[in-house]
Amino acid sequence: MAFCWGWYDGAPLALSRNAQDECQTRKTRTRGPIYALSMPESHAFALLHIVFSTKNRTAKLNTEVRPPLHAYLATVARNAGCECYRVGGVADHVHLAVRLSRTLTIADLVRELKASSSKWLKAQSATLAQFAWQRGYGAFSVGPTDLGVLQAYIDHQEQHHRTRSYQEEYLAFLKKYGVEYDERYVWD
Repeated sequence: MAFCWGWYDGAPLALSRNAQDECQTRKTRTRGPIYALSMPESHAFALLHIVFSTKNRTAKLNTEVRPPLHAYLATVARNAGCECYRVGGVADHVHLAVRLSRTLTIADLVRELKASSSKWLKAQSATLAQFAWQRGYGAFSVGPTDLGVLQAYIDHQEQHHRTRSYQEEYLAFLKKYGVEYDERYVWD
């Protein structure tokens, strides 16, 4: 039995094929088009600015490891079904501009980014054998019209951090986005 959608006297109405035939027999009319019921597609655009640092904010990410690490993080995000617009950072932290997949949670994405890249980094050199990311992270929603600004911000991390530490930057993000926090629990 096929179900159809229509309008009757201004109210939505679900009609089976038999009910449609009955309406036609009784000369009852539905207003507007009748469409076959189907599950509509789901659509989402959740643009995130994700930030996390090395454990204890140690400067482990030198200029040689950063480009391949950033490429690796972008690949992990894309493999998780997300669109990764930009990855950047400095020696003690990374920033990502990511469009979150509608089927994935932020926590699952960040967990995958950190676990996968930590394992990858440890295999890159003996000096990174004990590498670890901080336990927490920041994820802030950004409007699609601000994507260019976010990308430029990520691209200019070296300049930003000549005058501002990661801690200062991160606390500024928490304040900007209105995130309540207790600084005793922000850092590990």
